[in-house]
Amino acid sequence: MKVLKYSRQREAIKASLMNRCDHPTADALYASIREEFPNISLGTVYRNLNLLVETGEIRKLSCGSGADHYDGDVSPHYHFVCRECGHVYDMDIQEMDELNAAVQSHAPGHIDSHSILFFGQCQSCMDMENPRKDQKTIDKTA
Repeated sequence: MKVLKYSRQREAIKASLMNRCDHPTADALYASIREEFPNISLGTVYRNLNLLVETGEIRKLSCGSGADHYDGDVSPHYHFVCRECGHVYDMDIQEMDELNAAVQSHAPGHIDSHSILFFGQCQSCMDMENPRKDQKTIDKTA
């Protein structure tokens, strides 16, 4: 594992990410870190995020929607990605270690871990798309 020289900016980026649960993009982290470091460049944020991923201190999530998202929680867990708004949610479910063994016979090598993203529509987007039925009833009687 790579050992990095201390950097105030890198530590601030990591601390900012650890204090969030919204799985931000590099651009979102850049916007929030600029409050503390107004002269920081987007390139510096990207470089430091890549270094933190490389050292295993954070996790990068490629959700297929363009920009990568970052997670300060490197413990094994799954994510749900909303196809409508792009929000990434942690899922409160125990990691399924038996999945590694179940697919091992189909793998071209030894499986020691896995990463799964679930896709769909989040509750907030569903609520905006389908207003509550009782609200429709109230509107019709008014």
